[in-house]
Amino acid sequence: MDKRHEPIDYIAKPLNRLFGNEASIGIILFLSAVAAMVVANSSWGAEWYHHFWEHEVTLSWDDQSFELNLHLLINDGLMAIFFFLVGLEIKREFLQGQLSTFKQASLPIGAALGGMLFPAGLYLLFNDGDTAKGWGIPMATDIAFTLGLISLVRNRVARSVKVFVTSLAVVDDIGAVLVIAFFYTSNLDVTQLYVAGGALLFLVIANRLGVRSVLFYTFVGISGIWVAFFYSGIHPTIAGILLAFTIPASTRITKDQFTDRLKRLYRKYLKAGEVDTFVNTGREDKLLKGIREAGDDARAPLQKIEAGLHGFVYYIIMPLFAFSNAGLKIESNFLDLLLGPIGLGIIIGLLIGKAIGITLISKLMVTLGISELPEQSNWFQIFGVAILAGIGFTMSLFISELAFSDPEKVDAAKSAILVASTLAGIIGLLFIQFTSKRREVL
Repeated sequence: MDKRHEPIDYIAKPLNRLFGNEASIGIILFLSAVAAMVVANSSWGAEWYHHFWEHEVTLSWDDQSFELNLHLLINDGLMAIFFFLVGLEIKREFLQGQLSTFKQASLPIGAALGGMLFPAGLYLLFNDGDTAKGWGIPMATDIAFTLGLISLVRNRVARSVKVFVTSLAVVDDIGAVLVIAFFYTSNLDVTQLYVAGGALLFLVIANRLGVRSVLFYTFVGISGIWVAFFYSGIHPTIAGILLAFTIPASTRITKDQFTDRLKRLYRKYLKAGEVDTFVNTGREDKLLKGIREAGDDARAPLQKIEAGLHGFVYYIIMPLFAFSNAGLKIESNFLDLLLGPIGLGIIIGLLIGKAIGITLISKLMVTLGISELPEQSNWFQIFGVAILAGIGFTMSLFISELAFSDPEKVDAAKSAILVASTLAGIIGLLFIQFTSKRREVL
């Protein structure tokens, strides 16, 4: 007997299908950026937009207070959750994903390094002095946008290429985190680092002891690691990455133990009462609770948290970040910003550096026999997705805020990021469309 359909299902099901599509993430991020540009350049919303994010938020307890404006709350607070999710994805990939063996990891790692070093090098050809600090901006790849656009041409790209790009982006994220930690850090408060280190060690020990409470890791992570990093001088989003590495990644029971428990509970449930009714007895409810607990024991906390955060991060935090950071006011000097050293360095870095760096290093590693080309793929597909990897957007915008304090330099960086990311998306899609044959999507 199928489950009963409620009136809300006719609304929820289409929405679930929409938000379950990877392309929807890129579309929502794009619309958020467009909305920010429209509001920031309108006669009715420009002043509101540029002042709204400066509103102060204060948290007070006893004689202590914690103050930051809305912009910092998003960039330093909510983005730490994004980096936490990135950290979970990195840990999972190294434990059981495409980065778990050298043979699988060698190609995306090499390609990612090429996709970071070439753009940074090209940027530095155009910049020195104060503007050279922006070398980290074109190194980044926005995985949500890139995978969203790849899903639009999935019938022309082998599935293995999508896996390659995902793994490449994970390595790229690791590189971005290291760049932020080591090169975009202000003066260090060593005492706060000791506090963060102590909290991190405490969580590692808790993991070893078998503590699996999400609430416990969240509380210690925020109060012990994130707050300490906030005051230490290291960007607090790094706390999200470190916290992710302490989350247990193993299940409490094996697959066989889960199957045996489920069979036993299922037999008892069948005997407990009428199965085809929509009202449970107390006995049935207790058995259903046991089935749910068995499911929880068969899932690792890392996987549960990752699945639970995915929608919140990609449909709330990321669009909010895009809306609060992409609102560039286009003025008469817009072209000058694009053609200045910062603008040219970023545009050439993202458009040319990414494509050449990823493809060239991949070709070198395959030719030397270190790696293998992804199954059923070709170099046209690799070059096409390498162009799409030039969509820096989220991470590039984030790093630009750390690299420069001068508003004009930040505007120049944002202008170039938006233009380069748009061009990378259009050129990459067109290249794949015209060079790769249509294939059956499984």
